Amino acid sequence: MPAVVYSLPRQIEGEVRKLLAWIDRAFRTFHLTWEYELSTRPASFLGEAEQWDRAEATLERVLTESKVPFRRSAGEGAFYGPKIDIHIRDSLGRPWQTGTIQLDYQIPKRFGLEYQGPDGRMHTPAVIHRTILGTWERFLGVLIEHCAGRLPPWLCPVQVRVLPVTDRHLEAAETLVRELSSAGIRVESSGSSETLSKRVRLTEIDRVPYVAVLGDNEAASGAVALRVRGQKGQRTLSRSDLASEITAKLRSRSFDP
Repeated sequence: MPAVVYSLPRQIEGEVRKLLAWIDRAFRTFHLTWEYELSTRPASFLGEAEQWDRAEATLERVLTESKVPFRRSAGEGAFYGPKIDIHIRDSLGRPWQTGTIQLDYQIPKRFGLEYQGPDGRMHTPAVIHRTILGTWERFLGVLIEHCAGRLPPWLCPVQVRVLPVTDRHLEAAETLVRELSSAGIRVESSGSSETLSKRVRLTEIDRVPYVAVLGDNEAASGAVALRVRGQKGQRTLSRSDLASEITAKLRSRSFDP
């Protein structure tokens, strides 16, 4: 979401460095690649050219000292200040503009914003407009397409789907759903009106990362047959081990199950 940072002139570079580090951490979490673009003064702009030159030099210096590659886009800045735009690339190599860091000296002046400096005089602050991921709608749209719907388990709306083989196993399935839900896992159960193979197939289409199958052997022994998205076959483990394993995986913020 967009936000603004009110900054003293001496704080600007430090704040921009923090935002670049935040962007790096955010996009690495989602296993994305991205590029930086420094957009400079447009033909029509607010304020004085000298002030724009100072703002552009500040952003360029921070980018250079942070050792991140960037390209310059002359004349593509906002009418109130230069900016650093972040472009991520999806699985097809297409760029999408998402985050932005904009240095603005103009709007604070026009709103009459002031602070009292150490010299006892009143000064106008700078404003840093920033958004890390961009709008949620755009970012999630790009991420879903980039992953072909295979979101990382910690982000999936449904993390585990429990499949009872027949109606005899519905009670055991409901018990497992309660246990996993109590562990903070997003889980649902799919009834037995369809064949097991069809429900497994539908779960794969829905990109659910974990499938827990309960049949006679599992219900009797308190175990679960676990199928993991993207892996062949299944393995059997206890319910407690299932909850512990999935919880640990979710906490690790791993991209794959």
